[in-house]
Amino acid sequence: MDGVIILAHGSRRQESDIILDSLAKKVTAIAGSQPIVTAFLQFSERSLDKAVESLVKDGVKRITVVPMFLFDGVHVTEDIPEALAAMEAQYPEIAIRMSRHLGDDDRIAQIILDRMHSIQW
Repeated sequence: MDGVIILAHGSRRQESDIILDSLAKKVTAIAGSQPIVTAFLQFSERSLDKAVESLVKDGVKRITVVPMFLFDGVHVTEDIPEALAAMEAQYPEIAIRMSRHLGDDDRIAQIILDRMHSIQW
């Protein structure tokens, strides 16, 4: 069975948990029965390693980590890959891979345009 972790940076503000959970519910509604969990890289008890542990306990054998980051900074290029390598060493029977970060996807450009036009002067 395959599982997904939607990974956000994290914030000390509780609103970030609410937003990430809402996005995960929307993705789950589209993806179907595939287990999808959320995690934060920093500032939260909902850590990446706890998310991996949860999916492993549920019988997942392949995990895709989707980083919700716009830029390929140090978290995307170093911190997350290093954390995932450590988790693969801890769970050698589990394959863990990171997808591409959000980046400069054309769909994000469309969201920016939508926001630009949402202001009523």
